[in-house]
Amino acid sequence: MRSTRPTSQPDKALALLRRNGLTRLAEFRRAGITAATVSRLEAAGAITRLARGLYQLADADVDANHTLAEASKLVPKGIICLTSALAYHGLTDQIPARVWLAIGPKDWRPRRKYPPMRFAHFSPEQLTKGVERHRIDGVSVPIFSAAKTVADMFRYRSTVGVRVAIEGLREAIRQRKATAGEIARHATEGGVWKVMEPYVSALTND
Repeated sequence: MRSTRPTSQPDKALALLRRNGLTRLAEFRRAGITAATVSRLEAAGAITRLARGLYQLADADVDANHTLAEASKLVPKGIICLTSALAYHGLTDQIPARVWLAIGPKDWRPRRKYPPMRFAHFSPEQLTKGVERHRIDGVSVPIFSAAKTVADMFRYRSTVGVRVAIEGLREAIRQRKATAGEIARHATEGGVWKVMEPYVSALTND
C-alpha cells in the first residue's frame, strides 16, 4: 500500500495546520518546514497570517473565542484570566476589548498589536490553582475555572471594577458554574474571602 503521509513541504504544512489549528512559525520549523514555504502558501491564499509568526488555514471555521486561542499560542506561559475568563464561562455580558492573561511575576510581556492583550502578574502558586484546559480552534487553551476567576475578579476589583466582579459571582452561583464552597476556597487562597463573604452569603441565603 502506498503511504498517505504528506511528503512535500506545502502538504506537510497544510497537514500540520489541519491538525493543530493555529500554528506558530517555530512549530513549522520544528516539523522541517521552511519559512519560505509558509510565505508561499500565504501568498497563494492557502493560509492566513493572524499575527507575526502565527498562521491558520484560510478556510478554517473560526470559534467565537478565537482570540483566546491566538493569545494562548503567542504567550504559551499565559493563562486566560479575569474578564476574558469570565466571558468565556458565560458569566458576564461584557466583551473584553483585550484578552486578559495571567503570567508569572518575572515573565516577559509580549508587545503585540494583535490580538490586543492585557497582563496580570500572578504568584507562581496562584498560577497553578484552578487551571482548566479547553479546546478552541484546535488549540488546548489554559483558562482559570469559574470559581477561581470569580475570586480573582475580587482580587483585581480596582482594575476590572467591583460591579463586574459582583455580576460574575452572582451568575456563577445562579448558573451553577461554581459552588459557594469552591468560590470560598479560591477566595481564601487569594486573600479576599473577607471581602467576598457578605456577597456570597447574601446570594446563597436568598
